[in-house]
Amino acid sequence: MLDFETFLKVDMRVGKVLRAEPYPEARKPAIKLWVDFGADIGEKKTSAQITDNYTPESLIGRLVVGVVNFPPRQIGKFMSEFLVIGSEDESGGIVLLTPEKTVPVGGRVH
Repeated sequence: MLDFETFLKVDMRVGKVLRAEPYPEARKPAIKLWVDFGADIGEKKTSAQITDNYTPESLIGRLVVGVVNFPPRQIGKFMSEFLVIGSEDESGGIVLLTPEKTVPVGGRVH
């Protein structure tokens, strides 16, 4: 079991997708994302296996939730700086978690 104090160490923030590109070099189909997490954190990049439900063009301007305090991770030739959060749909594709209403970029998820 995870205690609440440990959970609070996971820094999940709301960000806005600034840029998105196909990542054809990835082993599994993926999209590269550049996301603005506000003045305190800034812009971070990641790659995500979300091609079943999204195109790069459909992601621009979208609010997403990401874990911003994991260490960077090399994904092929691309350095991932955060983990975007999603859930599987009934066919196994990833659906991104997003706020129901517009909230400030950089806001912490509680």
